[in-house]
Amino acid sequence: MSGSDPTYLGVVSAVSGASLTVKLAESLDSGFAVIKGHTYRVGQVGSFVRIPQGYQDLFGIVSEVGATAAPATPAASDVDSGRWMKVQLAGETMGGHFERGLSQHPNINDSVHLVIESDLRRIYGSTGDDQIVVGHLSSAENITVRLSLDALVTRHSAILGSTGAGKSTTVASLLRSIVRKDEAVGSPGARILMLDIHGEYTSALADLAKVFSATPAPGEEPLLVPYWALEAGELLDFVAGDLSESHEIAFTDKIAELKAKSLDAQPRPGLDPKSLTVDSPVPFSLKQMWYELIDFETMTFTGKDRDQPAMEDQGDATTLTPPRYTPHAMGSAGPWMNSSAKGIRRPLNLLRSRLLDRRYDFILHPGEWEPDTSGVVASDLDKLLQGWLGHERQITILDLSGVPSSVLTRLIGSILRIVYEALFWSREKSEGGVERPLLVVMEEAHRYLGPDSGTVAVDVVKRIAKEGRKYGVGAMVVSQRPAEVDETILSQCGTVVALRLSNPVDRARVKGTLPDNLSGLMDLLPVLRTGEAIITGEAARLPVRCRITLPAKDHQPRSRDPLVTESWANRRTAEGYDRVVASWRSQRTTAVVHEVNINRSPIEDDEVAGEQINEA
Repeated sequence: MSGSDPTYLGVVSAVSGASLTVKLAESLDSGFAVIKGHTYRVGQVGSFVRIPQGYQDLFGIVSEVGATAAPATPAASDVDSGRWMKVQLAGETMGGHFERGLSQHPNINDSVHLVIESDLRRIYGSTGDDQIVVGHLSSAENITVRLSLDALVTRHSAILGSTGAGKSTTVASLLRSIVRKDEAVGSPGARILMLDIHGEYTSALADLAKVFSATPAPGEEPLLVPYWALEAGELLDFVAGDLSESHEIAFTDKIAELKAKSLDAQPRPGLDPKSLTVDSPVPFSLKQMWYELIDFETMTFTGKDRDQPAMEDQGDATTLTPPRYTPHAMGSAGPWMNSSAKGIRRPLNLLRSRLLDRRYDFILHPGEWEPDTSGVVASDLDKLLQGWLGHERQITILDLSGVPSSVLTRLIGSILRIVYEALFWSREKSEGGVERPLLVVMEEAHRYLGPDSGTVAVDVVKRIAKEGRKYGVGAMVVSQRPAEVDETILSQCGTVVALRLSNPVDRARVKGTLPDNLSGLMDLLPVLRTGEAIITGEAARLPVRCRITLPAKDHQPRSRDPLVTESWANRRTAEGYDRVVASWRSQRTTAVVHEVNINRSPIEDDEVAGEQINEA
């Protein structure tokens, strides 16, 4: 057989579950084979093999080659202990159709063959509407790699790789493949929400996305998240700090009271006042809450029955001016302090400080979603969701690069909770996730999805990972430190796109989440090229080493390394560090020191031409 079939590699010598030990043929003298004009790498880790079984072909992946792949007690006749190979079975073809899993196992001495281009086309050649092209095989550039869009979204995915491995470019390429803008069978109804921590994707996906930013540039929408849509506990933790149980009750009671008044002033469809809770997304004024609580805390009394407020100035909730009372006096003359005060003056001072801090305007002063002192708002949550999920473009980018780190995790948790709760409860409607699924892309996931963080973000993403498939909400977790991502979340990612990973702890975490026992293949992670990935899981027909398609130069993320040699080779020009300080102080990269006002007026071509003729 070795003389007549150039694809022949050897024979099966042992079978253990889905693992085979293969004895390589003596005729294999080179690591390369030329078959029908194509060059193939023979017996390399990560390459595929075929084992004919009559009308069926079994396919496997080489996981180990050499002496370590040899049986523990080789036969005495086996002189060359290095001519061995271990193969992990992964799928089979019957009638030209490839399917993962096995209906039978090979026998001892069954022949093992190199997989060539025609075999690869049987595996990866499917062109169904749910198949999206993401790149090509590293071992055969003329074979495209396709992933199942349905499995990629509904079964969740993870894109993992060290800094500089091509992670951001891979994400941008995948999203373009998902949208399929220039294809006849595209995804014009796609709905993708991206949490962009560093502002890398605004230019890369400008033609596909609508951008919301906490520090909007021209062409971007302001990112506004109404605080009253947050859970009460999470909101209070941010605006009032760590509260004791009794102090928290004082705040939550006041929130419930103000939400009830707001509901009376502006009834909400679908909300029965009897079912109102402190966590119901009903508008209320934080300023009014602060004013009423600080008024109660600082109140003093006069009169025979000590029941006459000794107010000197009423103050103003809108401007956060506290009421002023006559200071209490020692002895029996009065005025007297409020004996029912809760002792929450310190958290109230923190609340006022937060409300005055302009860095938090996007959440504490959310524009048209900011309630007045009676709890009435100009716009409700439907307009917010319409802006995020209902616009004409397929991708929504929430640029969080200008958000203070102290509130970033809470903000992400709040955004995810608002979106997931809305799609969860609207699952029977055409706007819900079942009828129009949503893919949530979470960049730099290790920053807010840590195993011990216990934040709202972790809780919501765990819910999405465990039950989002049933309600049309998929997750794409992107991280350079998979070891710092909650294990429950990572284990629920059905598809893993693993780029170059150098840290052994990170590689161990990736191996632990893979559905295929291919430790030999995963050992390639430290030596993958930039933009090269091992893709395995639900969306991939077989675990594959793939070269991801590189987007066009003007569609690449702003994550490229600075060109140090080229920059330092140029002579320095005039520099103005006043511009640097202006951007720092304004927290905007586009800030300037001196505004340049240029008056422009249109010039009529006919008049100019006439003047030139007259002069001539």
